[in-house]
Amino acid sequence: MNSTDVVKSLYEAFGTGDMPTVLGLLHPEVLWCEAEGSPYDSGDGWIGPDAVVENLFAKMGDDWEVFTVHPGQFHDSGSVVTVEGRYAAKHNSTGKDMDCQVCHVWTVEDGQITKFQQYVDTAKMQDVMGVIS
Repeated sequence: MNSTDVVKSLYEAFGTGDMPTVLGLLHPEVLWCEAEGSPYDSGDGWIGPDAVVENLFAKMGDDWEVFTVHPGQFHDSGSVVTVEGRYAAKHNSTGKDMDCQVCHVWTVEDGQITKFQQYVDTAKMQDVMGVIS
């Protein structure tokens, strides 16, 4: 499976809620980085699937009534795959909808994701979440 196929299979698993497959595609030492300014940004990112679940996926599950990722264009550069897409979501507390452009950069080695970097309109995300007015 090439790098783009690995990333596509991850999005498919996310879309069906198949978390065992998602976590299985992450290297045990994956470095996961959210966009600077994101309400979920930890500064240095998280290392390992368990840290991603605890610090991101579990929190997002509590925060969002609906949160979907719609990947669009895939740009394959060998071990690095850049994906242009959109988030569509509805926040639990504010009831606001979010539709925003996103860019994900994935590094894949030996069939597993070793690094993730997100780029997103963090001001829009904060507004929808009620973090800023």
